[in-house]
Amino acid sequence: MGAGPEPGSGEWARYWQHAELPGLDLLRARYVRHTFPRHSHEGYVLGTITRGVEDVGLPGGTVHAGPGVVVMINPEVPHTARAGVPEGWVYATLYPSARVINDIAADTTSLRGTVGFAETGVVDAYAARLIGEVHRAAEEGNALAADIVLRVMVARLLSRHGGALPARVPRSAGARDAARARVLLEDRMARPPTLASLAAELGTSPFALLRAFKKQYGMPPHAWLTDARVRAARRMLDKGRAPAEAAAEVGFTDQPHLNRHFTRIVGVPPGAYQRERARTNQRERARTWNQRERARTYKTGPDLPP
Repeated sequence: MGAGPEPGSGEWARYWQHAELPGLDLLRARYVRHTFPRHSHEGYVLGTITRGVEDVGLPGGTVHAGPGVVVMINPEVPHTARAGVPEGWVYATLYPSARVINDIAADTTSLRGTVGFAETGVVDAYAARLIGEVHRAAEEGNALAADIVLRVMVARLLSRHGGALPARVPRSAGARDAARARVLLEDRMARPPTLASLAAELGTSPFALLRAFKKQYGMPPHAWLTDARVRAARRMLDKGRAPAEAAAEVGFTDQPHLNRHFTRIVGVPPGAYQRERARTNQRERARTWNQRERARTYKTGPDLPP
C-alpha cells in the first residue's frame, strides 16, 4: 500500500522507523490522484483508513477499504492501490517484518511456521484504532506503549484471521523456470537479459516463460524487476548510499528514473525516505550513548573518577 505525494494535490506522506522498534516501518499518508503499480512487500502490510476509500487490487479481486476496515497483506502478495472516491484516502499503515509477526504468533498462538492472514479486508474498528495508537505512541517517542499495542493488535488479528502459509514449492516445469528466471534477474539486475534471451537460456519459449512467471509471482518479469530494483535501492539508502549511486547500481537509467518508481512503490521520494532513516539512526546513536553513560555512572558512581 502506498503512493507518491504530488505537488498541489493536497497529498502528504511520512514513511519512517522508530529506533527502538526494529523490524517495523510506519507510513501515515493522504493520497488523492496517485495510483501505483503492482508490487509486493518482503514483510506484512497492516493498514487502516481513517478518511475516504482505498481500492486495493489483489489477485482475488479488489478490496474497497473505508474507515474501520483493516487491510492485511501477506509477504510477496502482489497488489495495487488507488483512490476509491474523488477525495482520496487517509490511512495509517504498519509494515512489520516476517520475524516480528512470527515471533508474536509463537508467543500468543498455536500457529507455527510462517503465518499469514486468510482475509485481506475485515471490518474491525478496535484493531483499526490500535493501528492508529501504534502510530501515535511511536510519534510521541513512547516505544514501550507502541510495542505493547502492536503486539495486542497483531495477536488479535492472528487469532481471528491467522493461519499457517503454505510453502511455495515450484512443482511444475513452468514454476521451476519462473523461479530460475527470478534468480537470473536478481543476479543481473543492472543489465537484465531480454525475455527471448532469458527463455533461451532456460530452454523454454518466451511466451511460456511469461505465462509461468506471471502465474508464479503475480506480475510480468519487467514489473517484478522494477519492484526488485526499488527494494535493492532501499537497502542501499538504508546504508547511507546516495540516491544517484543507488540508481546506477540497481539498473535505473538515472536518479529521476529511480525517483519516479521509488515514489510510486514506497510512498515517498527516496530523498525523504533517506532523511527519515538518517533521523532514526541519529536517535539510535544518541540512545546508545546515553545508555553507556548511565551504565558508566552507575558503575563508577557520580562523584568517583572513572
